[in-house]
Amino acid sequence: MHAIRIMPNLRVADIGAARSFYTGFLGLGTEEFDLGWVARYTSPETGANVQLVTRDATSAEDAAISVHTPDVDAAYAEAQSLGYEIVHPLTVEEWGVRRFLVRAPDGNIVNVVAHRD
Repeated sequence: MHAIRIMPNLRVADIGAARSFYTGFLGLGTEEFDLGWVARYTSPETGANVQLVTRDATSAEDAAISVHTPDVDAAYAEAQSLGYEIVHPLTVEEWGVRRFLVRAPDGNIVNVVAHRD
């Protein structure tokens, strides 16, 4: 597996209610996207970012982090060969990513994702 970016997924009850803290106080002023259940905010100066998540739209489990990789198919095959529990199968989601969710041995759920170019 080749990770090119790892992003925290913070669980929030309401993205709209949480937005001003992350965009104002923390300075993550750029909203990269907001799907209603997940939104990403980034600092225009530093590139620091975070995703706020209310509840994953298609997976029964929520991920603690999202790991971006250029080859999600290879990562999926490797996770399977190592015997890790796949909690959401390799899927092309309607919002344009290809991803799967895997349980780490410590119990954390990891969203492994590749964006279409």
